[in-house]
Amino acid sequence: MTQPNSPDPQLDAFLVEHQLACKDEALTWRPLTGGVSSDIWRVDLAKGSLCVKRALSTLKVSATWEAPVSRNADEWAWIQFAARHCPDNVPIPLAHDAKLGVFAMSFLTPAAHPVWKQQLLEGDVCADTARAVGRLVGHLHAVSADDSELRDRFDTLENFQALRLDPYLIATSKRHPELESRLRYLAQRTASIRTALVHGDVSPKNILVGPKGPVLLDAECAWFGDPAFDLAFCLNHLLLKCLARPDRQEALIASFKALTEAYFDEADWELRAALEARTAELLPALLLARVDGKSPVEYLTDDAQRDHVRAVAARLLLEPVDYLYQVAQTWREEIESRQS
Repeated sequence: MTQPNSPDPQLDAFLVEHQLACKDEALTWRPLTGGVSSDIWRVDLAKGSLCVKRALSTLKVSATWEAPVSRNADEWAWIQFAARHCPDNVPIPLAHDAKLGVFAMSFLTPAAHPVWKQQLLEGDVCADTARAVGRLVGHLHAVSADDSELRDRFDTLENFQALRLDPYLIATSKRHPELESRLRYLAQRTASIRTALVHGDVSPKNILVGPKGPVLLDAECAWFGDPAFDLAFCLNHLLLKCLARPDRQEALIASFKALTEAYFDEADWELRAALEARTAELLPALLLARVDGKSPVEYLTDDAQRDHVRAVAARLLLEPVDYLYQVAQTWREEIESRQS
């Protein structure tokens, strides 16, 4: 039954074993683009389409970046968790094979589920979308907070270290000796906090704008840890896109504020002051990581843009602030100073 475009006969067998395809059925495999850490395919069957994902041991980036493929099982477990609490906001989990490091989920059509990143880069900036993302992420953190079963299941610091703390904070620290101690401190502090189930990659590229609200994808970094990481990781991208779309700066800052407030409306597991301060301290580190870490954003194309990020990040890392609005304010002040 293997078709000429099948990536691996084992994957065909996986679909048959889990009764997602018939033994003699013709399958059409189409690779999907956009990810660096996994192979992802759309599979067309007689009864419709589904999506198959398999983790890679070496990520598809210019720098050497390896990570355990066991994260595929962690992502599968995260999708099951999210589907129980927010079934409209994740793909439907269909089947998983831990030995193969692969799972299948529902395929969401691009026409009905545009990628938020693409919308933002095209100038389609809607505060309501940001508000819905903040509410969703905050809710998932709230329902997982202090859950001992989830803490045990997602004891995945090694994976989070390999996929997030090392390539972002530690790798960046090696390029900025004057900030090294601060960046290493933030990495160590983040690793030490175990409060809620963290998605680990709440980026606009992993968020679809669906008819029933945002849909979260790519939870390979899932870890029971510090929820401040998810909030900072997402807000980071709204600031960075101010440089790619300066004509939409005001709308992006408004979205930054909307996402922040919606998130904290759900965050009932600890005092806002403590959680916000950790987020405000981590955010500039993640800003810097997206120009000088192992996974720089592709849309900051000139030195002036990257130098803007470095200037703001260094200022805030050396003189930390307690509130997220202060991070956004510093970001805007730096833009205005460079324009004058």
